[in-house]
Amino acid sequence: MRIHSSALMASLVGALTLSACSPAQNWRDVALEGTPLKVQLPCKPDRTTRIVPLGGVAVDLQVVGCESGSAMVAVMTASLPPGADASGVMAAWQKATLDNARVAQALTASQQQVWHRPGQLPLAASLRIQAIGQRANGEPVNVDAVWGAVGEGNRVRLVHAVLYDAQPTAELANTLFDGIKP
Repeated sequence: MRIHSSALMASLVGALTLSACSPAQNWRDVALEGTPLKVQLPCKPDRTTRIVPLGGVAVDLQVVGCESGSAMVAVMTASLPPGADASGVMAAWQKATLDNARVAQALTASQQQVWHRPGQLPLAASLRIQAIGQRANGEPVNVDAVWGAVGEGNRVRLVHAVLYDAQPTAELANTLFDGIKP
């Protein structure tokens, strides 16, 4: 199973390049269209949907994201076809995200935590990962990201949220991640 990291990053960058947010951390509830998911974002989001290959299958990847102060935040979701290996796709998505953020070192146990929330499927690849990477200009950036899944009939919907910031606060990340509701 492969995820084309360039397609995922293009979706994220495309959603965020037009961002013109309200004041930093003006939290609002955001519904992800056509899904049962609701999220909280600290600023007015831009939205995009792109067809990307996840696990070798083209899926609609829905992205909502914005900039809040110096932080860039995004929440992404995609419904997998029946029978797809959700844990395998999430693991590949994690690798693609870390590769795109230029996280060079292997992750330690303290950088990875189980991330299960009420209403989400208890998959082994449902993780919160915190690492240091690099921006395109070479400056260091902290990456704080989660991946999870919810059931939708005979399908599984993956959800991924990420915060990029040079000086992230635990409050911002925790509020973003805790605000994801199935």
